[in-house]
Amino acid sequence: MDFTMIAHAVEVDHGVKRLSMHYLKQFVTPARERLSPELCQKISVALGELGLLTLPTRLPSSEHEWVFVLSRDSALGQAVALSSAAFNMSKLGVLPTSILDIPKNFPELATRLT
Repeated sequence: MDFTMIAHAVEVDHGVKRLSMHYLKQFVTPARERLSPELCQKISVALGELGLLTLPTRLPSSEHEWVFVLSRDSALGQAVALSSAAFNMSKLGVLPTSILDIPKNFPELATRLT
């Protein structure tokens, strides 16, 4: 799966793009009747390899849903990554102090916070 066109669209739109799952399905496999959870996982992995993440992180299999595709290196992408990591750590009962060095771990976000 080649998502470079989507990666460029995200870059042009300042690190965020809203896409329908129908568009992603047509982009990946137009002949296929449905999106399976396995195909959605493959799409997420392929986007991740291009430095992109999705909201929701687990793509829906319904073609009627919309998702946001974010650049992982943008301020918004780093804020999402930080909040996701902090939430997951707190669910495990671990204080998220190891990721709180924001200037080191999330440089683009740090420039927006100052």
